[in-house]
Amino acid sequence: MLILYRALVIFFATLVFAAGVHAVEDSPSKIEYAIAIHGGALSKQSKLTDAEKEQYRRTLARLLKTGCTMLAEGRRAIDVVEETIRRMEDDPIFNAGRGAVFNRVGRHELDASIMDGRTHQAGAVAAVTTVKNPISLARLVMTETRHVLLSSEGADKFADEMKDKPQIQRVPNRYFSTDKRRRQWREAVEMEKKEKDQTTPLRPGTVGCVALDKKGNLAAGTSTGGLTNKKWGRVGDSPIIGAGTYADNATCAVSGTGIGEYFIRSSAAFHVSALMAYQGLSVDEAVRYVLKKVLPPDTGGIIALDRHGRISMHFNTPGMLRAAADSTGKTEIRLMK
Repeated sequence: MLILYRALVIFFATLVFAAGVHAVEDSPSKIEYAIAIHGGALSKQSKLTDAEKEQYRRTLARLLKTGCTMLAEGRRAIDVVEETIRRMEDDPIFNAGRGAVFNRVGRHELDASIMDGRTHQAGAVAAVTTVKNPISLARLVMTETRHVLLSSEGADKFADEMKDKPQIQRVPNRYFSTDKRRRQWREAVEMEKKEKDQTTPLRPGTVGCVALDKKGNLAAGTSTGGLTNKKWGRVGDSPIIGAGTYADNATCAVSGTGIGEYFIRSSAAFHVSALMAYQGLSVDEAVRYVLKKVLPPDTGGIIALDRHGRISMHFNTPGMLRAAADSTGKTEIRLMK
């Protein structure tokens, strides 16, 4: 009888333990919503004045507050990502929309993409020249066409077709110009003429946003003017789904910034998700692995957010403009290491 009694005690204890573990694993996350944003990676040549640093901090704080308010009100992650990036495209301190860098022929070509982690639907535009907010045009590619990516004149023509949409505004190419970006372009041209190191310094900044809403849905988006003095027609990673942008409710939402050619070659954004899905890595472990083992040094940074609201923001450059917040009140705003 004693042996039977002990066996029953062990059996029921095992059931209670298993039930407790199951309850912990299935319990809802304490984080109801979360958001992370970046404003571009920084190279050694990217010297920021104290005034510029303060301006970036204030802007990132304002964007976080707006994004968190929208998420707290129950807005969808995909809406929050689009709206956050629209605001960054309208701010000339970023290399996206107004404030985009100049290409080799002295014009602006803009790229953007957005992805819904719930449906895996995505939209992107590349080398657009007259659309005020490329991220909104990218979303319309997702919702209004059977395609994922439209480029150049075809993307601008699609904008003509979407002219009745309030989120689409057409502007002359010169709208994107700023004196600061023009100076940077002229410096790059002179550097090339002198046949010095032709590696283009990373300028802040390509912009990106990842978000988790109250319903557990993830979304990601990225927008950029590209690299200073880039060849006419060059397209980087920002409009390439799986390279600069990726979102999957089962794993994470990702946005990258840096030298796009490296992100494209390694499918960097999808690589983060794949490491989580196939190797069981956490979002932070996956981001660190890609930056350390997959991408070459001094090529960029990544922000990512998993389905539990856990945020990862890392880079292999001297710095990255970045900020994050969640429903628990946690807030982080950083520029350098």
